[in-house]
Amino acid sequence: MGANTSRVSDLSENQSLRTLIGTEAISENDPFWNQLISFTFISPTSSGDSKQLEEAVIPLAKILIENNPRTGNFGALVRIFLGRTKELKISTECQDQLFIWQAHNALFMIRCLLKVFIREMSEEELHLQFSYRERAPGTCDAGSEDLLEELMCNLVHLVVEVPLLDITYSILFEAVTTMLVLLSYQLFHKDILRDSLIYQYLMKGRCLSLTSRLVKTLLYNFIRQEKCPPPSTHIFEQHSDGGGLFYGLASGVASGLWSVFTLGGTGSKPGLDQEQNPLPLSNQSLLLLLVLANLTDGPNDCPNPYRQAVTCFKNTQDTSSIPTEQHHTFQINFNSLYTALCEQQRSDQATLLLYTLLHQNTNMRTYMLSRTDMENLVMPILEILYHVEDRNSHHVYMALIILLILTEDDTFNRSIHEVVLKNITWYSERSLTEISLGSLLILVVIRTIQFNMTRTRDKYLHTNCLAALANMSAQFRCLHQYAAQRIISLFALLSKKHNKVLEQATQSLRSPQGGDDSSVLPDYAQDLNVIEEVIRMMLEIINSCLSNSLHHNPNLVYALLYKRELFEQFRTHPSFQDIMQNLDTVIAFFSQRLETAGTDLSVERVQEVIMKGAQALPNDRLKKFPELKFKYVEEDQPEDFFIPYVWSLVFNSGVGLHWSPTGIELFSMDSG
Repeated sequence: MGANTSRVSDLSENQSLRTLIGTEAISENDPFWNQLISFTFISPTSSGDSKQLEEAVIPLAKILIENNPRTGNFGALVRIFLGRTKELKISTECQDQLFIWQAHNALFMIRCLLKVFIREMSEEELHLQFSYRERAPGTCDAGSEDLLEELMCNLVHLVVEVPLLDITYSILFEAVTTMLVLLSYQLFHKDILRDSLIYQYLMKGRCLSLTSRLVKTLLYNFIRQEKCPPPSTHIFEQHSDGGGLFYGLASGVASGLWSVFTLGGTGSKPGLDQEQNPLPLSNQSLLLLLVLANLTDGPNDCPNPYRQAVTCFKNTQDTSSIPTEQHHTFQINFNSLYTALCEQQRSDQATLLLYTLLHQNTNMRTYMLSRTDMENLVMPILEILYHVEDRNSHHVYMALIILLILTEDDTFNRSIHEVVLKNITWYSERSLTEISLGSLLILVVIRTIQFNMTRTRDKYLHTNCLAALANMSAQFRCLHQYAAQRIISLFALLSKKHNKVLEQATQSLRSPQGGDDSSVLPDYAQDLNVIEEVIRMMLEIINSCLSNSLHHNPNLVYALLYKRELFEQFRTHPSFQDIMQNLDTVIAFFSQRLETAGTDLSVERVQEVIMKGAQALPNDRLKKFPELKFKYVEEDQPEDFFIPYVWSLVFNSGVGLHWSPTGIELFSMDSG
């Protein structure tokens, strides 16, 4: 960084950088600035390279912090960048790559310095660093302009105004990344920040009028999934003397210049980082969008405009007029957004965006639920849950809540049983050559419950899994034989666990160990209470299916009859007596029909008897219970969960960003 520097190890010795951070003020008209921002440094994108860069920049930035109040050189660098960006749109139209490149380099330097500044000082002190300006020899004046606000507004303008082309990819990425860095004060605070200077610029200042355009642009960056342009598409024509246009730079500038976002960079293993972060602009735009949408509302009933924009945008094909009371709304292509969401669910951030849109944007939720290819969206979510062992808990929660929100819709619950899937390669417990999406969903949710019972023992996870099954239960149709078996197997597992805890509680009462035993029994009582709640819920789910669609589910009746002894102990249990009546009726009705049919019946014959019996069982024989319906509701103060979660994603997934874990207060390093 700095003219002709190409390695991190060279930074501390670079003369241009030494001049920038030194004790002498540099006039904005000095040719020095052209030299400073004409460098061939390859911007890092891997975590290791980013860490190395950060460590090299920190001592330089600390010297600048000390000298800048006297020199104002940092403010001068910012103004040099701002001067370049005023003509960026024209430069893009004229294919002026040199101009764009220099603007990018200036912004890259500002971003690297800001990242250290933010760690080292308060927001008020940062504001001061922007205000120092050399006026005359020996004096500095804080000036009337707010250079920090000018920079933030300029970055927003840059992102929304400059078109995404091969030659603008790197500066657009840098603009989005610098905005993330400016918002990163939250990382160093345990409490949620509810008001700050940066927030005010974004929510009240000149940036406010660009809210909808910024959100729309960030969404389109995510939708477009543009890869880094290859270096060969940006190489300048080299001059024979290697000078002239390039201000006397070495001829190596041309070939190294647009390698800025060839992921992995020079000297890295090819393909390694390409695989991890093949879409840096898409990834970074999504992270910035999530950060903005999850900012808290401002003081004095000032709602977050970015959340407003996310919650009310409409489809480009929607011709209805936009209500006047809806602020910051816009239109976007829902089909393109839906496709991108389906394709990108491997990442936490894409799943979080899907959750946000399903939960908060009624237009998008209605559109998704109307799609006839819902399997493209549901299958990646099921795969996340299936690989629960390999996912962080937050990603699993988001995937599960998405299913819960989808199952609130009866049309969805019916349609998933009509979609037939073949050869599910990632489902390894059993070969599934043909199964409905509904049956697969049931299998994966039950597997998640069983994993939770044996490993994490998280009541919240249990509750949401069971709520999703309960929402679907009245619409169960033609359950796959294996899905029906797994429903009854889960009940068997719960029954076994219930008996074990009951036995332990009884033994602890009979054989006191001395001392204070009052603490032992409540633990068992609590465990028993939780298990009985889950058993009750499972019985209600089975009952709901039998009451509403018995004739559509012969495989469930077969599995129920095959394991009927499991239910004996709960018939007289006060917690289950009412719900057991219907199961008793079904078991007794079909058992009698099987006895009448004779002994040594084949599986096919048993299924035939069940099919005919299902048609013959009078509806009024089964007691009606209230419909099982659960609705997802965000907890009070959702920001306490979502803001740390979003910033943990920035911390772990931000391309070319490295923060030392030391000093991070917002979340623990092992969270998620």
